[in-house]
Amino acid sequence: MPAPEPFSLAARRAVWPQYLLPKRLLTQLAGHAAGARAGALTTVFIRWFARRYGVEMSEALEPDLARYETFNAFFTRALAPGVRPLADAAWLCPVDGAISEFGALDGERLLQAKGHAYTATALLGGDAELAARFAGGHFATLYLSPRDYHRIHMPAAGRLRRMVHVPGDLFSVNPATARGVPGLFARNERVVCVFDGVEGSPGPFVMVLVGATVVGSIATEWHGVVTPPRPGALRSWTYDDVEIRLGRGEEMGRFLLGSTVVLLLPPAALAFDPAWRPAAPIRMGQAMATCTPGAGAAAPAPATA
Repeated sequence: MPAPEPFSLAARRAVWPQYLLPKRLLTQLAGHAAGARAGALTTVFIRWFARRYGVEMSEALEPDLARYETFNAFFTRALAPGVRPLADAAWLCPVDGAISEFGALDGERLLQAKGHAYTATALLGGDAELAARFAGGHFATLYLSPRDYHRIHMPAAGRLRRMVHVPGDLFSVNPATARGVPGLFARNERVVCVFDGVEGSPGPFVMVLVGATVVGSIATEWHGVVTPPRPGALRSWTYDDVEIRLGRGEEMGRFLLGSTVVLLLPPAALAFDPAWRPAAPIRMGQAMATCTPGAGAAAPAPATA
């Protein structure tokens, strides 16, 4: 990975209004509004949103927009059975969206945008010990736009070892912001989920669910809503005494309004799908990467306290 370049003046100017916005207040208000039952007004807004962003409802389990009582229910809609078949690959794409960046870690550095990097330690809330397990491994940063399906699925079967809520800012996570805000994904609020590989699947791996402006809530299947609350201090849960296993392709969490998922994959021989490239669209269940010959499943990572 080449040495980081300075963020351009034009890129910084494009995002400077975000520094001035009351992002936390806007996010709280958006969260309340998205969960409100306002009858016909809710339906009008959902219809406008679907038209504005080109939301594809033909794949939804409930395609009738009038049947959603809240915007949250619409935004986290389930898909109809069979519309996202699981590929025959070691690693599956966990979300619908678009590729921001992906590739090999340079030591513990991840690429944020062209010429700009940040560290796994920063992404993981300062946990250098956990970051060291992925040094020389692989990463993928996947962006979910407003039109996308917003449930998050498992890229491989895994046993949950730890979850951490890292407090942070609430910048937008769109591509323009990634080009203008240093350390964006390690700066925003995020929920870090640490898994061991199980049942012969590759591992260990980390899924980082990154918050953003007006992302009113991040939830996981085993915990429910993780944020809010936003107490301003790091919170951590360990699961050594409670066995939580999720299968490949199984739902693991969701965003209430759009955001980004960052994956950290182990330092084993791995090849990303040759069709992958930055800005390319992706769908949950598609092949993300394969283990190259001679690369078996990595040994489980011990949980951190």
